[in-house]
Amino acid sequence: MTTIADVGADMLRAAANFFRAVGQENPALSDQMNQNAAAYDNVATMLQQDPSMAVDEGSMA
Repeated sequence: MTTIADVGADMLRAAANFFRAVGQENPALSDQMNQNAAAYDNVATMLQQDPSMAVDEGSMA
């Protein structure tokens, strides 16, 4: 059974792929887009591993 956490993680991974594609098309943005993609991939993984994980909002700035 698919959970909302799975759907959310899939959406985050799709966004990460979008950032990578933008970076490939625009080398000037490549580093930033790859950093964005990595962040989205990391959150997707955390969401699937522990959907109720608490985060320190101060560390997200």
